[in-house]
This record gives sequence, C-alpha cells and structure tokens, in this order.
Amino acid sequence: MWSVLWAAVRSKAPYVTFPVAFVVGLVGSQLERLLRGDPPPTAQEEKSISEQREDRKLQEIAGEDLTKVVSLKDKLEFAPRAVLNRNRPEKS
Repeated sequence: MWSVLWAAVRSKAPYVTFPVAFVVGLVGSQLERLLRGDPPPTAQEEKSISEQREDRKLQEIAGEDLTKVVSLKDKLEFAPRAVLNRNRPEKS
C-alpha cells in the first residue's frame, strides 16, 4: 500500500509543488516590497553601461595633452619582429 501511495505522490508532485512555490514567492515578494518600499524614481533614468564607459574615458583624457603622440617609427619598434621582418629592410 505504501508503494502505491509513494508512486501517486511522486507522479503528482509537480502539480502540488508549483502552486505552493508560486504562493510562497508571491507572498515573499509582496512582503519585501512592503519592507523596502518603492524603488526610487531615478532608477529608470540611470545611464546605460556604454554611456558610463564613455563618461569615464572622457574624464581620463581630460587632463592629457592629446597633441603629444608617439611617432609611428617608435611604435614599429615595439611590434613583433616576426611580422615586420618580411616587409621592412634590416637596419644596419
């Protein structure tokens, strides 16, 4: 008799578990909303991640002199030698 009872409980478990979990989640979310209150209205007006990144980059370069750059000849010296040896003559 116990095996038949356990088989019935096992087969009907999703039909019982889902409504119970739904009610517990609904009560929990309502309780949390009551305890915390409504979210601040500025949460919807926040900047996106890309806008925040652009603002940070602008602040980083605000104090730099953008006219002083490294010449291309100096930059080539730091490139991998395997790539440049094919197209550039050797220095003597």
